Amino acid sequence: MSDKEIHDVVMIGAGPAALTAAIYTTREDIDTVLYEKGVIGGLAAVTDWVDNYPGFPKGISGLDLAQGLNEQAERFGADIRLGEVFKIEEEGKLKKLTTSDGEVYAKSVLIATGSDYKKIGVPGEQEFYGRGVHYCATCDGAFYRDKRLVVVGGGNSAVQEAIFLTRFATHIDLLVRGDKMRASDILQQELKSHTDKITVRMNTTTDEIVGNDEGKVTAVKGTDKVTGKPVEFATDGVFVFVGLSPNTEFLKETDIELDEIGMVVTDSSLETSMKGVFAAGDVRSGATMQIASATGEGATAALMIRKYLEDVEKHVMTPPVPAVADVTA
Repeated sequence: MSDKEIHDVVMIGAGPAALTAAIYTTREDIDTVLYEKGVIGGLAAVTDWVDNYPGFPKGISGLDLAQGLNEQAERFGADIRLGEVFKIEEEGKLKKLTTSDGEVYAKSVLIATGSDYKKIGVPGEQEFYGRGVHYCATCDGAFYRDKRLVVVGGGNSAVQEAIFLTRFATHIDLLVRGDKMRASDILQQELKSHTDKITVRMNTTTDEIVGNDEGKVTAVKGTDKVTGKPVEFATDGVFVFVGLSPNTEFLKETDIELDEIGMVVTDSSLETSMKGVFAAGDVRSGATMQIASATGEGATAALMIRKYLEDVEKHVMTPPVPAVADVTA
């Protein structure tokens, strides 16, 4: 056992939920390691502006919020590693995690892998990924200064990111599959103030992303659902915002219960079906997909992990009472 790398808790992911949990655990001297395979701060870090996080009356950039959480967790001693966890297994009273660093053991685990951008699954999407097809306006929008763009989606993210992209693009066609927007009323009102640059195309599907021989996107082909006729929009790039899917592929072959869309099922203490393994944030079944609720769940998970570790330690330290032999004849 001495040659194994063992920690009190390993957190998978380093978004708002995990970073908040790490602030709580490390302040109580709970040995804490976080693994993040993407961007520290998760999707919050690549969100242009956060207007609804408590304590920031003028709003705060997603990157600044993520950096603040990161620095605070590290100040208390969190060990944040860039790497990936591929598998979780029970091994006695420990959890064995197969990671990009090798095998790591933990007394408890927090799954906080969040969610990723959904794909629309049309021809050209995969072929032009990163070369004209994008899922993060703050990451890639600046490449399209004085260019035309297509944004796909009708929810909050699509509208918010389309508005952000007006900083760079000369014109944006916003393709909405349905006959009504799913974005909040506030965002829809804000959208109306950008009609000089954004044209909303209701009842319009996205059927194909096409490009030229140089490997550059040139247009999006779709269908007008009202007339049934094909439509085409000239563009230099496509930004897709059609929702999120949970990052739980690595859990598919474990005993950890997932719901019908692949999110992690927990009880009221945020513990999963595998004892000692907890989940918080956008990966958890029933999550509200808000940064504020993710940080709240992270704090709750940390307190539940502390209680779990205390109960385990108490059980280890207290020897079992020997059974009294039945000597009656």
